[in-house]
Amino acid sequence: MPIHNSDIAEIFNRMADTLEIEGANQFRVRAYRNAARVVNDLPQAISAMVARGESLQGISGIGKDLAGKIKEIVETGALSQLAEEEKRLPPGLRRLMKIGGLGPKRVHALYEQLGITNASDLLQAALDGRISSLRGFGKKTEQMVAEGLRDTNEERGERIKLPVAEQIADALVEYLSEVQGVSQAIVAGSYRRRKETVGDLDILVTCPASCPIMDRFCAYGDVAKILSKGTTRSTVLLRSGTQVDVRVVPEGSYGAALHYFTGSKAHNIDIRMLGVRQGLKINEYGVFRGEKQIAGRTEEEVYGAVGLPYIEPELRENLGEIEAAREGRLPLLVTPGRIKGDLHTHTKETDGRHTMPEMAEAAKAMGYEYLAVTDHSKRLAMAHGFDEARLERRNGEIDRLNAEMRGFQLLKSIEVDILEDGTLDLADSILKDLDLVVCAIHSRFNLGREKQTERIVRAMENPNFSILAHPSGRLINEREPYEVDMERVIRAAREKGCIMELNAQPDRLDLTDIHCKMAKEAGVPIAVSTDAHSKNELALMRFGIAQARRGWLEPGDIINTLKWQDLKKRLKRT
Repeated sequence: MPIHNSDIAEIFNRMADTLEIEGANQFRVRAYRNAARVVNDLPQAISAMVARGESLQGISGIGKDLAGKIKEIVETGALSQLAEEEKRLPPGLRRLMKIGGLGPKRVHALYEQLGITNASDLLQAALDGRISSLRGFGKKTEQMVAEGLRDTNEERGERIKLPVAEQIADALVEYLSEVQGVSQAIVAGSYRRRKETVGDLDILVTCPASCPIMDRFCAYGDVAKILSKGTTRSTVLLRSGTQVDVRVVPEGSYGAALHYFTGSKAHNIDIRMLGVRQGLKINEYGVFRGEKQIAGRTEEEVYGAVGLPYIEPELRENLGEIEAAREGRLPLLVTPGRIKGDLHTHTKETDGRHTMPEMAEAAKAMGYEYLAVTDHSKRLAMAHGFDEARLERRNGEIDRLNAEMRGFQLLKSIEVDILEDGTLDLADSILKDLDLVVCAIHSRFNLGREKQTERIVRAMENPNFSILAHPSGRLINEREPYEVDMERVIRAAREKGCIMELNAQPDRLDLTDIHCKMAKEAGVPIAVSTDAHSKNELALMRFGIAQARRGWLEPGDIINTLKWQDLKKRLKRT
């Protein structure tokens, strides 16, 4: 049974949640949360390391105890200690954390002080006004909880985030590709369009009719249930709850099938209608004029049959891409190789896991020309944020490192909190000496739309404001974006000469693709940054690039495609 890094991370996060609900020591809680993040960020599969007998204690943040637990999970698929801990708590408590406004600490308070163990208890307490009587809650939290309960269906299966889907898909494609006779195996659907979440996986395979591909697929160790099995199509349900379809398609129809199963449905319908107007029939088997197949071996043939150039998968959402293709206006989408540096990262000076020199060396090894280390400002006390004196000392350290490094530049920067009144968390006297200032909201997410928008717009009036980080504050599948007028924010960014961030953390992917396109059309530059808290997280840039491509972004729309000297000029606000 294959165990993915995401499976191990999920178990460690469940352990941390359970301990926090119990009110356990915060050091124990933090150790599991850190371990979950370390495991999820690793570029190699931990199960493969265990199979090879490699030591796990060489991994930063993994000691002897956690290494033993990881080995247990890989070998058994579970963690016995977690099972014991979860027995002590009502099973409904952890599910309550999916409700907006709640987290482990608040669930602990609700359980300890009001005896709440499930969603119905919680709703009744909200309706009775008992939640607002608890210290640290208040009427707004009570209202948010009630609204969250109305919006939450506990039985609804969630779409999985893209990196989790990636781990599942990569392992499956590698497994199927080992079958003799398989010439191609590719994942289609929303996964290929690089949507931020994925519902199920569609894998297309080309192989001879005699190939035992379906036997191989249904024997995969991660399969929990075989829903159907045939010679050209089989469907299974994995342990994670993800449904996977494998379809065998002939070489001559491969492009047509790939186009059809990549979608989106709305895009495909418009392409088919274009074909109808030209006397053609387009389906997953090919492009036909009457009974004769005239195209379909490649996707380029499918588009060419209706007089269009190839349209990249990320654009296929029926958001104007067909008209743009017809008129020769398709964007030349950004690629990872165009990125010259990362403008939002953290070190162990606050809540990161590596030193500044280690982050710089990792960025340099990726071929970057520069790196902005944007540790948190003092407002984020839990992350040991920087005050003015400490930041000044950091600037001196950057000067020393830059004198030692060749062909690489560390940028003097900070991630400074935008306070509720729109002022910034550090004094202008220190901010003006930085290369750039990344500004972010980390508190008071529950302000009304007008107040939250005004807060950001007012902050942009500060001449030291460079980049608005994770502009909507959302966490995918976990936290809704705060109320904000994004159109007004983008207009303000254009007027003030500010930059919008596309945060590449796959939990965020913030800006959305729609807001990326909106910023592009407004002429507002975008920084695609990883918000990396470790060396490994620098590789998350690929998720940001995928989102940028979905948002129609070209290299010229993205500020960190510039070389350092050009970026330096662009960062100066006039």
